Amino acid sequence: MSTMTARTVDPPWAADVEPLDEFNRRLLAATHPPDWSNPTPQGRYNLVVIGAGTAGLVAAAGAAGLGARVALVERRPMGGDCLNFGCVPSKALIRSARAIADVRRAAEFGVNVPDGVQVDFAAVMERLRRLRAQIAPHDSAERFRGLGVDVFIGNARFTAPDSIMVGGQTLRFAKACVATGARPVVPPIPSLIETGFLTNESVFSLTRLPRRLAVLGAGPIGCELAQSFARFGVEVYLIDLAPQVLAREDRDAAEIVQRAITDDGVELILNAKVSRVSLGAGVRTLSIETPAGPRELIVDDILVGVGRAPNVAGLGLEAANVAFDERAGVRVNDRLRTTNPRIYAAGDVCFPYKFTHVADAMARIVIRNALFFGRAKASALTIPWCTYTDPEIAHVGLYEREATDRGLATTTFRIPLDGVDRAILDGDTEGFLKVIVRKGTDRILGATLVARHAGEMISEITALMAAGGGLKTLSGTIHPYPTQADVFKRAGDAFARTGLTAFTKRVLSAVLAWQR
Repeated sequence: MSTMTARTVDPPWAADVEPLDEFNRRLLAATHPPDWSNPTPQGRYNLVVIGAGTAGLVAAAGAAGLGARVALVERRPMGGDCLNFGCVPSKALIRSARAIADVRRAAEFGVNVPDGVQVDFAAVMERLRRLRAQIAPHDSAERFRGLGVDVFIGNARFTAPDSIMVGGQTLRFAKACVATGARPVVPPIPSLIETGFLTNESVFSLTRLPRRLAVLGAGPIGCELAQSFARFGVEVYLIDLAPQVLAREDRDAAEIVQRAITDDGVELILNAKVSRVSLGAGVRTLSIETPAGPRELIVDDILVGVGRAPNVAGLGLEAANVAFDERAGVRVNDRLRTTNPRIYAAGDVCFPYKFTHVADAMARIVIRNALFFGRAKASALTIPWCTYTDPEIAHVGLYEREATDRGLATTTFRIPLDGVDRAILDGDTEGFLKVIVRKGTDRILGATLVARHAGEMISEITALMAAGGGLKTLSGTIHPYPTQADVFKRAGDAFARTGLTAFTKRVLSAVLAWQR
């Protein structure tokens, strides 16, 4: 939102799990037990993992399962961003918002819903907390102790290239993995800190709906939450410097989402910069510079969703001879090893693609490379991702613009959903599949899918790319009918038709004529 250097915030973890009802108490009992006693260190560990988010949990569980002596250190609730402030609570919220949208569309399907249906936001958030607490035992301190991992709750700090201090105890290691994740970036808007705001680390603690909400940042987090709150009935303003939402995505795909969220009532303020924020009489006033001139916007709350920065402060990385950068995070090579050959890193703290599934995959690379002399490379990963708006955008591989920048000759196949029978029957025709192949071959370089359940569907393309398959494989694969996944077979058929040249048709016609 500004050309100035952005800051990050790290609020006390206790404030991030309010209110302390039965469900959040269950969450904390599992992920940050108040009566937990750290174990006595067991000599030299094969692997010490700092951070119990997705990357840290996968690394610790995987290494222990293979017989390694493992210690896991976490200062905040285990489960990291995904369980506590990211994937789990956000998707619970989005599901409730989709239910509201479905009720409002019910008449399209011949279902008449009485006027005056209302959103019980307190119940929405209670459901979120209940389901999060239900999932929490999978990431719990007790479970990992049962897996044979020594779980230490407290602040970890490197004291030497082969040792870490936590809670007054020294953990010595043969190898270590830094998996401390990331935290919200806050733009340096004057008075924003003093005025107060929400991030993904506090928005899920809300128990009442704000009447008016300004969302800063039209990336994935901003778009998902802006659409959800608008569906709950909030007056939502989505503000960004860019001229469109989801600026990194395929333009055609982003335009569909942009129309969808505006149809849900979100007011877009694009090409805009917030120059100042002030608080008065219980409301917040944003001074905004727009192409049409200055504008003042009055809201009840501000939600910041402009990105995330790696957690590298306070780890004593200098003492461990580990190079790092405040913005890029811990420096690693393609095999995820840091500048200290004993220490590796995985997940958001070192990688630009800050996704739970990528953190999982990187942790598996660390296990192979750090403990078993493997040579797996992060660059070999085939990485899909999804923005969970409605419709969703899922993507894997290269975008068209990236292929062009690399000088690759390509062919693009675009299959609209309004020609897929199941999408028509479901009323989900707003979307498409776009597949990019190397020109003259069926080798898939990248794909973008816009559909209501794109995140569930994109793995068909991802698996195909990872296995080295191509569009011919899709054409020859039987898909159940009717499903929206039929869009993939249609893409394969579209490629197959490119082989039917005029010369080929003449030859085939001659063969058929001879057979008559």
